[in-house]
Amino acid sequence: MSSHREAPEISKDPVADSTDVYAFVSPDACDTVTLIANYLPLQGPAGGPNFYEFGEDVLYAIHVDNDNDGRPDISYEFRFRVEVRNPDSFLYNTGPITSLDDPHWNRRQTYSVARVELASGRTTLLADGLACPPCNIGPLSTPNYPALAGAAVHPLGGGRQVFAGQRAEGFYVDLGAIFDLGTLRPFQELHVMPAFTQSASGVNTTKALNVHSIALQVPITDLAFRRSRPTDVLDPHATIGVWTTASRRRARVLDPDGPDTASGPFVQVSRLGNPLVNEVLIPMGKKDRWNTQPPADDKNFAQYVAHPELAGLLPALYPGVFPNLAALDAAGTARADLLAVLLTGIPSGIVNGFQNHTGDTQADMLRLNLAVPPAAKPNILGLVAGDPAGFPNGRRVFDDVVTVELRAIAGLTYALVDKTFVPDAPAGQITDGLSPSDLENPYLDAFPYLGVPYDGYHHPAG
Repeated sequence: MSSHREAPEISKDPVADSTDVYAFVSPDACDTVTLIANYLPLQGPAGGPNFYEFGEDVLYAIHVDNDNDGRPDISYEFRFRVEVRNPDSFLYNTGPITSLDDPHWNRRQTYSVARVELASGRTTLLADGLACPPCNIGPLSTPNYPALAGAAVHPLGGGRQVFAGQRAEGFYVDLGAIFDLGTLRPFQELHVMPAFTQSASGVNTTKALNVHSIALQVPITDLAFRRSRPTDVLDPHATIGVWTTASRRRARVLDPDGPDTASGPFVQVSRLGNPLVNEVLIPMGKKDRWNTQPPADDKNFAQYVAHPELAGLLPALYPGVFPNLAALDAAGTARADLLAVLLTGIPSGIVNGFQNHTGDTQADMLRLNLAVPPAAKPNILGLVAGDPAGFPNGRRVFDDVVTVELRAIAGLTYALVDKTFVPDAPAGQITDGLSPSDLENPYLDAFPYLGVPYDGYHHPAG
């Protein structure tokens, strides 16, 4: 989670499994937006000899809706290729890798990036043959990994740049506690089950794990409605919707004497907009179907956002702690707050001086108001803590989306749409007890922002 192994079928296909999406106005280049899509979850750094890479048979895409219909107006598509220099060697590298074209690197990966504009049907190839960095193997094989990764940040002209390759997992979460019937370790110290308080702080399950990231930084005018540069937060065209997908060819031909081949049109097998939606809100029997649908059809899944199963489970897991949430759930009240945050955006008038509303179309997209500047002093709880530059206004790499969404589901945000509702006091305390300080490899201050991946020599587990 955010969406690691979130559905039965995609959990069997990690190279196509989209795990996190980030979208934010770049703090060090405020006239640009950074879009990041992560794939291949929960990578053990010592995963040799066949180290992790993007799928050659997968079409990866980051989509942007700028006219409020839940359909892509602009898509950036990425295709990857692998070059094996010596197929007679079992090794990923035969010596130190000191550059992106080092002959010691036996299995290089390159990619193309194209911009697709729906209205005109135009596809523009922005670049081809761009090099990914290798995986971070260890001090002998990749002795100066930051330099290798820096060389893999490719300019695309006009202030645009792109990166595709391995990064440190930046999403911190206590999976062990959350999926053990919601026994959130720090919350247990305050409520109900003191026998489970041996570890009062959260345990970061993704610590020292890696992912593969596709990161793109482009001018705001490349994404905004009619290529504008919004400056008014309340402008109805100031907000864009962002999500990512992975697609595979419809048919696969098995060849016992050679590599399999794929044919036919691409079919979407994974998607991700807001964090945790498919993971936590969509029921088991609908998860695989959800992954194949466009955001524009999310009205078919809105009931699971309006009546989240977890909101009914929390009062049972923590008896007596959430009486007002229990009453809200027992009354069958539709959660207008969650529908706004996740499916339509927040209308003006709900939060003073802010909106990221995209109309009545219910669509799971990460909504970003382009007129909101980066925060001088960011708060990891984003909008609910008074920082409108953070989640659910887009998502920065360090935002604590788990705490924000747990508190929202627990009823904290329902008072925004129903002034008569009083949230249970613990709704403002619920957390899995983690923060960016729980990361061993920190975030970067510049593109691509996610930290240097962990190497297999020092972090052999996985």
